[in-house]
Amino acid sequence: MIRTSGLSPTREGLLHDRWDDSQKKFHDDVYRSSSESDRRLDELEIHDDRPKQGIFGTWAHKLFGRYQTAERNYKDRKHAGRGSRAGQQKVRGCCSRYKICFITTGILLALFLIASGSGVFWVYNTAPKDGQSPPWYPSPRGGTVKSWEESYKKAAVMVQKMTVVEKVNVTSGTGWSQDLCVGNTAPANGVGFPALCLQDGPLGLRFVDHSTAFPAGITVGATWNKDLMYRKGKAHGLEAKLKGVNILLGPSMGPLGRMPAGGRNWEGFGPDPVLQAVAASEEIKGIQDSGVIATAKHIVANEQEHFRQSFEWGLPNALSSNLDDRTLHELYLWPFAESVRAGVASVMCGYNLVNNSYACGNSKLMNGILKDELGFQGFVQSDWLAQRSGVASALAGLDMTMPGDGLRWADGKSLFGPRLTEAALNGSLPLERLNDMATRVVAAWYQLKQDNQTQWPPPPPKGKGGPNFSSFTDDRIGLIHPGSDDKTKAEVNKFIDVQGKGNKSHGLLARQIAIEGTILVKNQGGILPLSKKGSSKREDAAAKYRVAIFGEDAGPGDGPNVCPDRSCNQGTLGSGWGSGAVDFPYLTPPLEALQSAFDSDSVEITPLLSNDIPVKASSSLLHNQDLCIVFVNSDGGEGFESWNGVRGDRNDLFPQKGGDQLVQKVARGCGKGKSDTIVVVHAVGPVVLERWIDLPSVKAVILANLPGQGSGNALADVLFGEVDASGRLPYTVGKSLFDYGPGGQIMYYPNGVVPQQDFTERLYIDYRHFDKHGITPRYEFGFGLSYTTFEFSNLTLTEQKPKSPLPAPRLDSQAAPPAYPSDLPDPSTALFPPNFRKLKGRVYPYISSTSEITPGKYPYPRGYDQVQPLSPAGGAEGGNPDLYTPHLSVKINLKNTGSRKGKQVVQVYVSFPEGVVDASTGDKIDFPVRQLRGFEKIELDAGKSQDIEIELTRKDFSYWSRGLGNWVMPSDDKFTISIGASSRDLPVSAQW
Repeated sequence: MIRTSGLSPTREGLLHDRWDDSQKKFHDDVYRSSSESDRRLDELEIHDDRPKQGIFGTWAHKLFGRYQTAERNYKDRKHAGRGSRAGQQKVRGCCSRYKICFITTGILLALFLIASGSGVFWVYNTAPKDGQSPPWYPSPRGGTVKSWEESYKKAAVMVQKMTVVEKVNVTSGTGWSQDLCVGNTAPANGVGFPALCLQDGPLGLRFVDHSTAFPAGITVGATWNKDLMYRKGKAHGLEAKLKGVNILLGPSMGPLGRMPAGGRNWEGFGPDPVLQAVAASEEIKGIQDSGVIATAKHIVANEQEHFRQSFEWGLPNALSSNLDDRTLHELYLWPFAESVRAGVASVMCGYNLVNNSYACGNSKLMNGILKDELGFQGFVQSDWLAQRSGVASALAGLDMTMPGDGLRWADGKSLFGPRLTEAALNGSLPLERLNDMATRVVAAWYQLKQDNQTQWPPPPPKGKGGPNFSSFTDDRIGLIHPGSDDKTKAEVNKFIDVQGKGNKSHGLLARQIAIEGTILVKNQGGILPLSKKGSSKREDAAAKYRVAIFGEDAGPGDGPNVCPDRSCNQGTLGSGWGSGAVDFPYLTPPLEALQSAFDSDSVEITPLLSNDIPVKASSSLLHNQDLCIVFVNSDGGEGFESWNGVRGDRNDLFPQKGGDQLVQKVARGCGKGKSDTIVVVHAVGPVVLERWIDLPSVKAVILANLPGQGSGNALADVLFGEVDASGRLPYTVGKSLFDYGPGGQIMYYPNGVVPQQDFTERLYIDYRHFDKHGITPRYEFGFGLSYTTFEFSNLTLTEQKPKSPLPAPRLDSQAAPPAYPSDLPDPSTALFPPNFRKLKGRVYPYISSTSEITPGKYPYPRGYDQVQPLSPAGGAEGGNPDLYTPHLSVKINLKNTGSRKGKQVVQVYVSFPEGVVDASTGDKIDFPVRQLRGFEKIELDAGKSQDIEIELTRKDFSYWSRGLGNWVMPSDDKFTISIGASSRDLPVSAQW
């Protein structure tokens, strides 16, 4: 276990610190959201040494595999939550037999462990043994920065007038599928605050008709184009607004991409924190410039799908990501800091535990880091069912629970809702905390100007606003509360086209992103770009040029939307699967685009849309071709769905469905081995190419990532040179999965009831790991070929501010947070209204009787009364403003030395001095060989040159000191600034 002074002195468990039996009993009497079943779910603990992977994994293949299969079969069918549109009703009859299976398997599991003599003994207790996240209370109030001051003033006026139940409505979801969006809050009608619609996701709008399927985040990252990142966010936000979505659940920057096989890496922008941060902040600016609240997710270290969520994988608790303060700040938190600095109005906490405290109940993470150190002014929402406690999570900084249900999908037993009302009225939850929770949500609404009824008309009956689609049916007329027993129907899908038209069509933007996110990594002999008329270098010039196209990935398959949430690999791959996927309005297959692009008078195309080439075709088809183009892919996604043994996280990095064998067969047989082969790879992340990359006939390789709806057209534009090949790798392509090191491996089998994943590699992931250990990758981070050539020269460094160890002292708050009366209202004001009709499964804020309110002494978490010092790294959105003060201007001349227009990414890397010792701890500070700190994408005509200037800030030259809890700049020695086209192609450098 990694321990630092910042993470080990006190322990914050799954719910909160440990209580003795009498305290736990009293806790239930005072606050009933933590029920007996709730505690049984969260209180499993290992007593004795943690079982090693080898011991547990040996039998887990068989026993856990069966348990997991039963659980996953049940979850796949029930999990309309973050899953398909299928209603819950279909599966309710199946629940009992699966529960019996789970219970039986659990008993067998326990008996096996006891009988095995492994020294592991499971008992029920309050928390995992090694909780390491220190307490940080109370939750800082919002409204402390100038840029949010007016919004908080308006919010304070509104919240002041709200009743307790209205405040609870604002902060609690109504329950899965109770309304039309994937997440919904109820209104505060007395003050005119509307119900809010929350909708996935980072790629486009999930479960929504007539909207754009943009390229995935990993493809956006591969563009390295800040303008496209912003424009994508702006278009995405506009589509959300036109569909009546208040809060867009994206962009994603967690997972960062620690493990290349991670199932949801494709939703983000790549495993470098700076690239991820720039892309995320640009998208956030675009989304919020459209008037929609963006969501930075999932904070933090939510790096794999296996065991990410309680009981989703048959274990009672989620996996714990254990990492030290420096690793947290310099890698995983960096994109969130930039997102907060960009003004993001919502942050989503993840499913996993962080240092053995659930992310959505981790006070150090939400209160101490996000709200104090980073100065976050918006609201924290849970991932769907990521909340695992009631009062404890509210105290720890959670502001909104989603979708509103409790510990099970669509159970209607919210951990907020009426339980939050009880907690506020009986005094266990300070009214100040509930007020801040509601104020943060309302202030975000004002900050994005959603109070403007011209832009955001109120929903019926007062207006025609609100969502104009249903996440749960494709029919025009449907249930308005589909998850309840209410059979009322209305027009729920109005089929409004939000994709833009003419030269403002979002399809054009999506195509441009796909183009610039397509990476040419091999182009032997300049085989690309292709001629639309084929090659003239043939023996029989009069005959047509023969091109064969191979692979299922080249074709339409059974259609792009045939599987729920795109959870199968068939046809061409345009997206990963899960809640981050969308319905394609169309998906142009590569074959269709190539058939249109080649000149049919000169070229004869023969497709074989299969990964299995019949024996007869080897001679009759392969041997007669002048050119062969092979398509392979590799798919993955979110853990609630699985396909062909891939349960979210990929099982390896090889092409799937026999892709390697297909390439080998084609390359060796095309033109009897004398013709050229081009390979195109669509994938959710890095793919190992070693089984065929060096075959003599494989002349070109394109990594097209996940291109979205315009897939084939974008690829054709690059293949035929309509545009330059300008994509650059947002990750490293290794020669094997093991090249990525121990930290790059998915934990496929649990090493305990609470799986422990220690980030012992610390800062060394992706290219940082390769550089540290001298491993030669197949293609390095930042690499990509162009159809022209570029030259870097005339590097000059201009100091804008001299080095100094520490940033300026933290600024005082720029504004005062709202203050409210602290008198508790009469409990009778929270009763259900007379003759109120309750819908089945719906979450309400009301209580049934005033007898439910029993004031008493609440057992607050250990450390709750301890005054926490404010972080010296804080003071504004994103942290101390001085961290972003420019210290160095880097100027470089870039020249296009080739024969055509092209684009190049100017990449700036910083190498820290050696021998740095932290004065506060005496620790010798180890640094990566080099770290990306800035970039710009530049387009130049042939023969033209341009000076590019990039500013580097104090933070770019600082490391996180665990002793000081602050950023420290080594000021006695020199930094090396290197400029070039990739992390290993850096032709010019200078020292500062």
